[in-house]
Amino acid sequence: MSLRDGLVTHLTVAQRYAHMVETGALARDPAQQKVVAALDHLIDRIEERRLARKSSALGWLFAKRHRKGPVTGLYIHGGVGRGKTMLMDMFFELVPVRGKRRAHFNDFMADVHDRIARHRAALKNGETREKDPIPPVAAELARQAWVLCFDEFTVTDIADAMILSRLFSALFAEGVVLVATSNVAPDDLYRDGLNRGLFEPFIDILKRHAQVLHLDADTDYRLEKLSRLPVYMTPLDADSERMMDAAWQAATEGRETHREELHIKGRTVTVPRAAGRAARFTFAELCRKPLGARDFLAIARRFDTIFIDGVPVMGLAQRNEAKRFILLIDTLYDSRTRLFVSAEAPPEGLYTADRGTEAFEFSRTASRLVEMQSHEWAENGARTAHSAA
Repeated sequence: MSLRDGLVTHLTVAQRYAHMVETGALARDPAQQKVVAALDHLIDRIEERRLARKSSALGWLFAKRHRKGPVTGLYIHGGVGRGKTMLMDMFFELVPVRGKRRAHFNDFMADVHDRIARHRAALKNGETREKDPIPPVAAELARQAWVLCFDEFTVTDIADAMILSRLFSALFAEGVVLVATSNVAPDDLYRDGLNRGLFEPFIDILKRHAQVLHLDADTDYRLEKLSRLPVYMTPLDADSERMMDAAWQAATEGRETHREELHIKGRTVTVPRAAGRAARFTFAELCRKPLGARDFLAIARRFDTIFIDGVPVMGLAQRNEAKRFILLIDTLYDSRTRLFVSAEAPPEGLYTADRGTEAFEFSRTASRLVEMQSHEWAENGARTAHSAA
């Protein structure tokens, strides 16, 4: 607890951050400290508003000193591994309100679309006369949580893009406060997206209701953790599985895993396990399905770290799978995507046929898999991968 203006208040983000530095869990970072200060300021504003709502004598006191106008939230953007999620999680834990919600942005939008569908069904059944589903959906969301925290704020789906302006205008009108982390600045959201002109008003709405902060820390803390871990695990046994799981925990920084869909030229590619900028697949999910270069490129653009479990030894009978694996590794290599693999054999032993185009091409794949294991490749490639994402 701390003292502010003579009153005992909540523990601060600054205090939690300082404790982690003192115990060696974190290294002090000036860029992170600026975000910490902004988060604490926002908590103070939210606390003022919460107390001003109360009907008690204390609420009356705070209502007199309460600053008028909406509470401006925060939009924190920067490269991967800079600590954005960690700082937002501190804020979410410490902000002293019950009506708060933390979600991955894609999960939140899936919930919104489900609510819209239920409203339209109710309209069709004569259970409501409200034709526009956005206002009642926004009101319902605001009643359940008026502080919304989004991890990995990104817009890739045109269905999301087309409703964001109206949805968030309604949410902000209901008094919702937004805190979001993202890898991109607001002006770069949904860049090159279909009908982006219809999305652009949302950017102005976002900037009016959230202070934009760039977390430009020099150190990629996630990369430092990952650089200490093996990236190619063989053979396929319990030890490899345990090491893959440990690397996944480091790459995702403890985020909750969710299912995600990438929409590519009218097709849908399912990502079974995604968390932040990391995705995890089995070999079968990538190479035994009819996926092509465009699909692998979309995956590489969306994620900077890919996990592939269970790569088997292949022969002539698995030529199609081998072709896709060759194309997949070429794509990930060219895009400088960090790769973690568990495999039945070392790279040079993954393809056993000695004839055919695949036998010749797989020698290049094996060489690239070896190179992608090196510390130098990780430092020079993965550190700058997706810097413009």
